[in-house]
Amino acid sequence: MADPQVTIIVVPREQFSKTQTSLESVYAATPLPFELVYIDGNSPPHLRRYLAEQAEARGFTLVRTEYYLTSNEARNLGLRHARTPYIAFIDNDVAVTPGWLEALLRCAEETGAWAVGPLYCFGIDGASVTPHTVHTAGADLRIVEDGGRRLHEEHRHVDRLVSEVLPTLRREPIDLVEFHCMLVRRSAFARVGPLDEQLLSFLDHVDFCLAVREAGGTVYFEPASVVTHLAPPPFARMDIPYFLLRWSDAWLYSSARRFAIKHRLSLDDKDLQGHVWFRNGHRRRLLAGIHGPIQHTLGQWGLKTADKITDRIVFGTLIEHTVVRLMERRRGRARLRAGRAAAPTPAPKAVP
Repeated sequence: MADPQVTIIVVPREQFSKTQTSLESVYAATPLPFELVYIDGNSPPHLRRYLAEQAEARGFTLVRTEYYLTSNEARNLGLRHARTPYIAFIDNDVAVTPGWLEALLRCAEETGAWAVGPLYCFGIDGASVTPHTVHTAGADLRIVEDGGRRLHEEHRHVDRLVSEVLPTLRREPIDLVEFHCMLVRRSAFARVGPLDEQLLSFLDHVDFCLAVREAGGTVYFEPASVVTHLAPPPFARMDIPYFLLRWSDAWLYSSARRFAIKHRLSLDDKDLQGHVWFRNGHRRRLLAGIHGPIQHTLGQWGLKTADKITDRIVFGTLIEHTVVRLMERRRGRARLRAGRAAAPTPAPKAVP
């Protein structure tokens, strides 16, 4: 059997409940030889046991931390264990379809691309494995200078039926693909450096694709590769703490400031704010069971800003200043303990 050309690095995104579905899809749909590194950022005990059993049975590398990881922290951690020419990053809530990896690798080999992304889909209601609706078919991305600097980001074919769009798509160079699933030449990191761990919550794929293009590399879209993001809802109880931390104001606005400073943009940039608006709507899914009644009641009172009030009171006050702060403190203490445990023991001083 030929030596693997690709290391698949699986990282946590925002939930844990899709872990088994995602991992099993990788092994079921990938006949091509590959190595796999699984980064487990503080998954619940029963999933920790499942992953340990799978690592032993399938022979992949399992790296666990006892604290929640940002996606770029996890990716950089996985890169330390990769030796193959290519890396396939995949989130732990993504299911792949047959031929996904072969198509990405073929595109990279034939075009010389530094990064390649597939067609990203949702299942029915965002949950089923079978691709149904387009999440994104890549995006146009650039920083425009027209008297000032502003971000231009426009995603293609969003929310259209896969059956309608797929026959029209073709392989092509593109500005932006996403870390839900992305094949990257390992040599690219020698040019652009490690992924920016100060981007805690979002804009990680935007920052990386900009860096690739600034370094002279190319990014390609390959629609022969299709993956499905198993987005919530539904939510499992185990998902809620990490989901709240990932999409917290603390992580979001820290990421936005970092990206704005790094790329010399205003925090008021319209497309930068678009990511904030996405977060607001995405985070509000957690309240899907009660948000409807809340909105109806507020509407009865003549208030038209139910979403803003829900965000401000439920998330901004009740959750951000209690649950998120507690998780951040616990994460900080766990990272400190891990750092101390990993530090080399000082050599004993010579006794005169």
